[in-house]
Amino acid sequence: MLTYLYIVQIIIAIALIVAVLIQARETDAGSMFGGGSSVQRTRRGVEKVLYNSTIGLAAAFLLISLVIVMIAQ
Repeated sequence: MLTYLYIVQIIIAIALIVAVLIQARETDAGSMFGGGSSVQRTRRGVEKVLYNSTIGLAAAFLLISLVIVMIAQ
């Protein structure tokens, strides 16, 4: 069972990395250093789905990691 959890954890980690990289590509690089506009806009459509799925993947990764630690002891 532990092997299956490791495989699930690797799949979630890869999906989480991809989701974060896709989000980073959409942002303006100049805004990281104070060069962006001060207008705050809301997330809509695909951007909102991607943001929420990133949070879900991070939570799933945390839970799987905790389960693995509990089982491995």
